[in-house]
Formats: sequence, C-alpha cells, structure tokens
Amino acid sequence: MGMSGMSHSMGGMSMGDGLPSHFYLQKVYWVVVGTSMGWATCVNDRPLKGCRMSAAGRRHPFPAKPRAALPSTLSTFYAIIRELAYVSCLLMLSNGLRWTSPTLGRVSMVMANLVVVLVLCFYRLNPRDQWQWEDIGYRTGFIAAAQLPLVVLLSGKRNIIGWLTGTSYERLNWLHRWVSRVLFLTVTIHMGFWFVSWARYDYVKIKLTTEPITQRGFAAWCILLWIILSSLLPARRWNYEFFVVQHITTAAGFLAAVYLHLPEEVKVWIWLPIGLVVFDRLIRALATLFINISVFSRRTKRLGRLTPTATFRPLSGSVTRITIENPPISWTPGQHVFLTCHKLAPLQAHPFTIASIPDDRKMEFLVKCRSGGTERFLHHAEKSLSLPVSAGDLHQRHAPSVLVEGPYGRIRSLRQFDSVFLIAGSSGATYTVPLMRDIVSCWSKHAHNGQIARNCLTIPLEGAVTRYIRFIWVIRFRAQCDWFLSQLANVARDVRQLKAKGWLIEVDVSIYVTCDEALGRDRLVQGQQEIFEPSFNKPRMAPSTQDRTQDTEKKIRDVYTSDSISSSFQRPPGALRGCGPGGTCCCRSMIENEKKALESNLQRRCNCGSDTITLTEGGPLSTSFLKRGTDASSVSTSSMEENDTLGSSDIALLSGRPQPQQLLRDTLEQALGESAVVVCGPQGLVDEVRGNVVALSDERAVHKGTGAQGVYLHTESFGY
Repeated sequence: MGMSGMSHSMGGMSMGDGLPSHFYLQKVYWVVVGTSMGWATCVNDRPLKGCRMSAAGRRHPFPAKPRAALPSTLSTFYAIIRELAYVSCLLMLSNGLRWTSPTLGRVSMVMANLVVVLVLCFYRLNPRDQWQWEDIGYRTGFIAAAQLPLVVLLSGKRNIIGWLTGTSYERLNWLHRWVSRVLFLTVTIHMGFWFVSWARYDYVKIKLTTEPITQRGFAAWCILLWIILSSLLPARRWNYEFFVVQHITTAAGFLAAVYLHLPEEVKVWIWLPIGLVVFDRLIRALATLFINISVFSRRTKRLGRLTPTATFRPLSGSVTRITIENPPISWTPGQHVFLTCHKLAPLQAHPFTIASIPDDRKMEFLVKCRSGGTERFLHHAEKSLSLPVSAGDLHQRHAPSVLVEGPYGRIRSLRQFDSVFLIAGSSGATYTVPLMRDIVSCWSKHAHNGQIARNCLTIPLEGAVTRYIRFIWVIRFRAQCDWFLSQLANVARDVRQLKAKGWLIEVDVSIYVTCDEALGRDRLVQGQQEIFEPSFNKPRMAPSTQDRTQDTEKKIRDVYTSDSISSSFQRPPGALRGCGPGGTCCCRSMIENEKKALESNLQRRCNCGSDTITLTEGGPLSTSFLKRGTDASSVSTSSMEENDTLGSSDIALLSGRPQPQQLLRDTLEQALGESAVVVCGPQGLVDEVRGNVVALSDERAVHKGTGAQGVYLHTESFGY
C-alpha cells in the first residue's frame, strides 16, 4: 500500500493546525459503519410482521392493511423508500443490446461509503499543496487499513452484518465487491501521493528497488489489483471453481503483504479480518460436522449411516433431481445449501436452492447441467437410470454419500402480505414453487385444525395473512412442466378443498411456454439417448382425494404431452419449421391479456420442429426415450384439448410470452393490503419485473397518500 513513511509512528499524532489524528479518523469511519448497521437492524420487517399476525389473530378483516396512524405511517414510509431503492435506468446500446444500471438503492450505498472514505482521506488537506502530499499518503494508508475488517465481514457466510440486518451472505456479495473497489481506490491514492512526492526528486525507482517496506506495499497493491480484476463478472462466469480457489489464495497473500507493510500500531486492522475469517470457517466446519456426521446428528444416526445419502434422477431439459430422504437439517422455503458429493465431484461444494418444503420430509434439488460437478451429477443420474431393476435397487442401497452445509438465504416471510406475486423463469421455479407451497401448506394445517369460520378469512396468530397468490412460470419447452408436476397438482387439490370449506382464498397458476433460448439450452450427450421421464411423487391420502389428485395430474400431462414434448436437439441453422407466420415460432408472441386469450380460445399450440416424434408404448407415465439424430422440439398429436385451462385448478398452460406488468397490475388492483413480488430467473426478466414494480408503485401514488398499499420486491437472478 504505502511507502517508507508508513514505518513511522504517526497514527496517534495530531498533524498540526488542529488536524485529527489518524487513529481518530479510523474510529470515525467505524462509527459511521456501525450507525448504518444499527439503522438497518432497526428497519426490518419484524415489527410489521408481528402487527399483521396479531391483527389476523384478532379476526381483523384486512390484517395486511394498517389502520392505526403509526403502522400506516411506517408502511407508507417503507413503501416510499422501497420505490426509490428499486429505481434503475435502462440504456439501449448499439446492435440492440440493453444495459440496466444498478438500482438507486445500491448506488446510494456505494456512493455513501465512497464519500465517507474520501472525506476522511482529504479532510482539511489540500491535494494541490505539494508539501501535504506525504500527509495525504500517511492518512490514506490508515483509512485503507480501517476498511479491511468491513471487506471480510461482508464476505463471510456467517457474519454479524447479515444476522443483524436479516440479510443473507449472497445478498451482501455485491456490497463486498464494491467496498473492496473503494478500498482499492483508497490504496491507489495512498500509493499515488507517495509516488508523486518522490517523483520530484526522481526517487521512485530507488524506493522500489532498495526499500523492503515499499516493495511489500507495491506487492500488496498488485495483488489487490488482480483480486479486483479477477472478481469481475466475466471472470467469475468463465470458471467459477477456479475463481473461488484463486480468490481465497490471493486474498491470503494480500493480507500477508499488508501485514508486513504496516507499522506495529496498525497491525490490529490485519488481525481483526484474520480472526473473522478463522471464526467464520471454524463455525461452518463445526456446523457441517454436527449436521452430517451420525456421531453428532440424531437424524443421520437413525438412518444407520455415517453421512446422508442422495439419489440422482435425470429430468428433461438437462436437469438432475437430487433427493435426500430424511434430511439432516430443517429449513424454510427460499433457502439454499452447499452440497458436496466427493464421489462424483471431489472437493467441490455447490450452492443449490432447496426445491422442496419441510413437510415433504425430504430435501430435493433441481440442478441444471452446466459443466464440472453438475455435469457429473447428470452423467451419474443417466447411468443409474439405465441400470436394470435389480441393479437399480442395489444402487439405491449404495447411493452416494453427500455433505450438506447450511441452510443459507433469507427472505421476508410472505405470510405477512395480503397478495403474493411469484414469477420465475425456467429453473427459477425451484425458488418460487416452495414459497407458494409453504403458504398453501399453512392454510391447510390451520383449516385441518378447524381454526376458520365459513365465508370469511380468519387466520390464527401463527397462520398466514395471505389470501391471494399469483404464480407465473416461464419455461422454454413444455416437457419442463414435469419438474413440478405433482407439486402443482397438490396445490390445486389443496386450494380446491380449502375453498370448499369456506376459505376466501385464490391461487392462480399460469405456465408460459416461450421457446426462449435465454431460459437455457438443453444438453446433448453424444452416443446416448435423451431421457424424458415424468415422475410423480404420490402423497399418502384417502383414496377419493388421491383419485382427484391423479385426475389433476392427468389433465396437466394430457396438455403438455399431447401438444409438444421438446428435447435437447437444436434445429439446423436457417431451418424455419415453426407454426407461426413465415415459419416463426408462435411462442415468441406476446400475450397481452391472458384472460381474454383463454376465454376466446385464441391460444395456439406450439408445433415448431422439423420432425414428429412419438412416445414409446409405455404411455404418459412411463419413461420415454427420444432417439439420437431427431429434432424433437415438439411432438404433434391429433388429440388436443380445446384450451389449456386445467379445470377448477386454475392452472393455465399458454404458448407465448407473458406481459408481467399487466399481470402484476391485476394482482395489485385486487389487493386489500401490502403485496409482495418475488422474481427468480434470467437477469432480463428480473430487470423487467423490477421496472414494472417501480412504474406501478408510482402509478398507484403511494407517496401521495392515496391509500394504496406498498409493494415489497425480492429478486433472485441467475449468475455468480
């Protein structure tokens, strides 16, 4: 970082003319950081959630809509702050490319940190005065050292900032990167002012070649430069496993170089981040051992195994379903874990969203095949499926051992909102489906206990305020419906039963098939067959209820298996065999009004593709194989239902692109309280929904006291 002057003990000295000492300025920086953390801790959802649940327990007709002056003021204040924080700018670049700026909330936080750092670095110092250049070099070195603990705090998976503010580590990663960039700027200023001071006497080369403290500081700057460059998005996407390894290694080298560079009285700022790293790793290691090893874990011990085991099954769209029966941990919907399977992917831990809910008594993951470990998972699943029955049973008994670390991830409880809007693209449904199922499960539990009066919504204290759920799932091919076929059928059955008991609730589910390549390309494995296997996990229930669930599943299967089942094979370049005008794909059209499209029966079935594929003789429930060399973007049959609305279950299957803004507007207009919007999918979908939320919030004029309720937005995007 800095140069020879840093070896002198100037931290506690006043620099004259009433200038504060370097140690004092370091304390000021952490007073600002601590105050910000305290404010973020106070401004969370816990008070509002408690008020709403309490109102529901008192049989309030609109528990998500505040009536008293204080809760109403707080809700309006939160709504205004959220609306401002969600604002971003969309810029149209050349060649049709679009760039969406970071949100105003994120920009404000980064700029606030930058302003505080620059003010502390140049307070009452004149950069134009060459006789103060060394003073600026000293001060910026001390301010840079004070930022190191914050950088490490934001990087830990179990950190105090996330615990206090109710935020998970992955939602702090962006802040970790930007705080590190501000640190790099501070270090560069520190080094630059020493260099320009020495350059007056042509002394820079001599310092770099003869003085150890200068050499160590310059080495630390070079390492930090590499860390910043290698942490950019293209580098992370190129090879994430390599990025993680080199990032940890270079960070350790950076701390070592800084430790050798700093004077003794400042080295406490190095020991603090080292202690935080050791604490984080120690807690994680102990928690992982306690969770997974049968010696410590009762759940694992009951299974008679040393560690948990998992089964792997291939699904359409190059997806692997990983299932852990009797999982060793409990979790809440929306969380994820780090899964390690040393047999298939040694020394790798991959973060996977948990696609099941605790009531399932099993932990499921739907893993999209990319490269590295996820590709090995799919290879293992395909190999296991090709085994004969007896060998498959043997494999089931000797399923690979896995280790689970977590769970991680936090989202505000959706049960405190009147209306919930969930939209996902492709595998993003692994995040939104459990959230929907959790609310429906809560309804079912309390209805089963008889805690409801007919013809009114009365939720007990422990229940859910939510009365309306809108679920949108955007997929590329209809075969991907199989991923959550049984779960959607169970939701439809439960809601139908609750409405029959008098619950004034509603769950609308729509699945849009778009043939959009942005939602992910399916995988082609040379020399093997592509496998499509609808799998149904039948719940234990009374015979009559089971029959109705099977009937709902059959309706869903009839729609997408009789219409189009797609494989991983791509059409040859230039081949236009679509069912739309001019050979284009009809799924690329925008559905402006879903209700009108369904009521007027204007929905077109997508039959795009160059060949027609038929299923094997096993029927819809059997495993179906599509032979190599066949373009199977769809399967055409002569028997189709007249529309894709699945009876009373309110599950609609449409060919085309959704209009999120209109769908969201319909949800907000019927809301009787604050609403929640959750989106998970490609970055383009996330940016579009965020812009829609900002536009509709401004349209509803919450900030003008119209009485309209605010909108809470939670986003999860694909990426690293």
